[in-house]
Amino acid sequence: MNRRGAVKNLVIVSGGLITLPFWMEACGISDKNTHLSSFSPAEQDMLSKITDTIIPAGNSVGALSVGVDKFLQKIIDDCQEKTVQDNVKKQLQALEASSKATHAKSFAACTPQQRQEALLKFSDSTIKEEKDFFTLIKSETIRGFNTSQEVMQKYLNYKLAPGHYYGCVDLKA
Repeated sequence: MNRRGAVKNLVIVSGGLITLPFWMEACGISDKNTHLSSFSPAEQDMLSKITDTIIPAGNSVGALSVGVDKFLQKIIDDCQEKTVQDNVKKQLQALEASSKATHAKSFAACTPQQRQEALLKFSDSTIKEEKDFFTLIKSETIRGFNTSQEVMQKYLNYKLAPGHYYGCVDLKA
């Protein structure tokens, strides 16, 4: 066995693993910005305003502060069918047009109360596509918020490994 070669290879691999995060940061790669979204910047802004309207920041964290808007983009891009993705983009445009017609300003420029009213129109709509859009966005926003690390650890008291594992315990049979 060649111990010197093994130790040398171990040191090289360890050094590479230790410096990997610095290389990724220097190249501009991180887990927060690796997803290339199919949404335009205006659509991304609308999604962030929608998530902020559904779960606003108050005395505790809101949907935006835990990154639910980015979660929605990734879920819709990676996990939904093309027809659902197209419907979401179409309904974002419809929501923008509705906001401009009702309040004479864009959805992003509306007050939180006006945004809430616009979303409630979609929830009560008789048009299937609008109702499906609202149901999808609302349910995924709630899921993204409830499963975020900050909410699970600070508010839901989630523990990765609750309790202690006792491997070898004598059983009385």
